[in-house]
Amino acid sequence: MIGPMSESTSAPPPPPPPEEARSPGAERARPAPALPEPAPLTRRMIGGEVACVLALSLGAAAVSAVISFTGALTAPGSLSDQTASLVGPRAGAERPWLDLSRQAASLVFAFAPVALVVYLLHRSRESAATIGFDLRRPGADLAGGAALAAAIGCGGLVVYLVSWHLGLTVTVAPSALEQHWWQYPVLVLQAVKNGVLEEVIVVGYLLLRFEQLGWSPVRAILFSSVLRAFYHLYQGVGMFFGNLVMGLVFCWAYRRWGRVMPLVVAHSLIDIVAFAGSVLLLGKVDWLPGA
Repeated sequence: MIGPMSESTSAPPPPPPPEEARSPGAERARPAPALPEPAPLTRRMIGGEVACVLALSLGAAAVSAVISFTGALTAPGSLSDQTASLVGPRAGAERPWLDLSRQAASLVFAFAPVALVVYLLHRSRESAATIGFDLRRPGADLAGGAALAAAIGCGGLVVYLVSWHLGLTVTVAPSALEQHWWQYPVLVLQAVKNGVLEEVIVVGYLLLRFEQLGWSPVRAILFSSVLRAFYHLYQGVGMFFGNLVMGLVFCWAYRRWGRVMPLVVAHSLIDIVAFAGSVLLLGKVDWLPGA
């Protein structure tokens, strides 16, 4: 006789529970994928990184300055007959709120390349402190920066006046802003922006990366200084060489002190005096070009 089904016979597996019946914490209990370790820097990666940073910041400014200088050379009249405005209005005089809004937005986004550089330094297990862009030595940074500003500022003014009289430099108008209550705050922030952007990228960051590429100090300093001269070329031949000398001095100071903050202080002070001085003196002294 055929008896009942043996208990040893395996039954088919039960169907899986529907999606909504699964435990709500099952997905959350799944471990998150591990973050990848940052790849070690290679010469090729450093070169690409430097090219990207410069293309987004002062390398692009150098190309624009060369084009502007070419246009000035081919224009009628001498260079001294032409004017280059450093800080100009961004809206009509009848809408100061729009001008201020655009000035503020421009200032905020101008610091983006500096933020990128700091981020890249952290990605390579370095930091802003690696190039001395920090507040650990405020007294020494202020003193060194003030001394540099006095030396470079006075020398730069002499170079500008002489080269302008020789017709080698355009008339530089540091500020063309309208008279508003926010005029001086914007000019000060523009000066600080110039100091931070140029010194962090062109001196601190570039010299560090070039050293990691195996460049000699002389080669790195020359590249940094010539780049600084080129993105000021729109001001004329005289200011090209004046900024070349400034770059050499600033690179020497950076290698001596190992910190970029004194250079930021010096550059900011020079531009604050130039921007504010143009508002206060232009039209009131006859020896200043553009008066």
